[in-house]
This record gives sequence, C-alpha cells and structure tokens, in this order.
Amino acid sequence: MAERLQKLIAQAGIASRRGAEQLILDGEVSVNGDIVTELGTKADPEKDHIKVRGKLINPRISSAKNVYVLVNKPKGYLSSVSDPEGRKLVVELVKGKGRLHPVGRLDYNSEGLIILTNDGKFTDRVASSKTVAKVYDVKVKGLPNKNAINKLRRGILLEDGFKTAPAEIRELNSTDKNGWYEVTLFEGHNQQIRKMFDAIGYSVVKLRRTKIGDVSDPYLKTGQSRDLSREEVASLTGSQTPVRAERSPKPQGTAPNGSRSRTRGGWKS
Repeated sequence: MAERLQKLIAQAGIASRRGAEQLILDGEVSVNGDIVTELGTKADPEKDHIKVRGKLINPRISSAKNVYVLVNKPKGYLSSVSDPEGRKLVVELVKGKGRLHPVGRLDYNSEGLIILTNDGKFTDRVASSKTVAKVYDVKVKGLPNKNAINKLRRGILLEDGFKTAPAEIRELNSTDKNGWYEVTLFEGHNQQIRKMFDAIGYSVVKLRRTKIGDVSDPYLKTGQSRDLSREEVASLTGSQTPVRAERSPKPQGTAPNGSRSRTRGGWKS
C-alpha cells in the first residue's frame, strides 16, 4: 500500500517525520531512481525502490523493530546523528541497536537523560508534546533574588525573541556563591534554560536533565544506557500498549571516568 514518503522514512528509523521531510526537500530521497522533493509524494515499499542518500531502505521498513533507549548523556556529546566538526555523538554511546536518533535535544555542554529511538512517530509525539515535562537540576553562578526567579516562573522574553511559557522552579541546596534549582519545562527551545538565566543576568555553570515525563533513573551512570520499559514508553505517548517496545533492566555501556551520581541539589564530586 502506498504511503507518504516521510512516514516510510520515519518507520525505517532513518529520521523523525520532520527530519524525513527535510531529507525530501534537500533532494536526498529517490523512488525508483527519481529524486523526489515534493512532500506529498507516496510510495509502496512492496513495489517501489526507496532510497535515502543512495541507500535502499525497504528492508528497514518491513523489518524495523521499535527500539527506545534511555541514555545518561555526558557533557561534551552532541545530540545528533552526525557532525561536520567531528565531535562526539550521543548515538555513539549505544551499540548493537541499529540506527537510532535522539528524541529532542540536550545541548553539548549539558548532561543527563535523553531518549534514543528508531521510531519517528514516537519522536514527533514526545518532542512536540506540551504535556511531557522535562526536569533539570541547574547550578547558577551567583544567587538570583526571588523577584528574578519569579520572572522565570511567569515566563520571560529571551534575547532571541522567544517568549517562554511559565516554568516550575524550586530552590535546592544553594550555597553562598551558587544557586541550585530544579527547573521543570513543558517546552523545548534551543538552550532555553541557559538563555532564561542569562535574561536575568546570571550564568548557568552546570545543567543536568533528571526526568522526562515519568521517566527517571538516578542509578543510571553517566555514559550508560538502558532500554525503556513498555510502561515507560506508554507513559510518554499516552497509550496503553506501545508497539514492539523492547525491555531490558540492565544498563549498557561504561561510565566515563569522573562520572557523578545525583544528590539532592547537585552532584557528588
């Protein structure tokens, strides 16, 4: 049965639907040898030869098993599947799971939880959701006063022109020199938390994501990963039975030297 190309590309785990649309617009997709650049184009994976960047993706469409992996990303890893500058990629932390892509972003200088998957539909649903909260531990240089923090709670206009939605902010164990906060967001603007604190005159010196929706794992060491459970996948999508989700309680990977575990209000050093 013929379906839209972006849906088939996402089903194959190449990219999210939005990413697939960009691949089409960039002329990276062909059907039966012809380059396709129109987003409404349909193809039948049972009859047509569909290629992305010259590689046939039909076998992936028919045999793809949905994979959902929780990764504790270290600082200094890019949340992407490629980088022209050759920087380390978060997808390199997960081996033997096939081609995966990040669900949303966690910036290069931040650490903490991020999900990798080959399920483009899941990615679009979670990344664009206004109901899936992301929770962060944030260390700030200096001590913002209550009025400044309340500005962030109400929503603030950033330097790039983006107006943030109201945020939940709870003070943790601040010191004389640094403020520690738990920040909960229901949106995902590029480097949003850093820009929020910049807007009130304070710099973020450490940022770690600790929770995505109902998914958290304080025992997952930096650099390690584990499969999401069926229940965790369902909680993120609002469904009762996620399709073909794997489950493995054992974390994979090796924690980099100097990895830290979370304590209330920050990290162990």
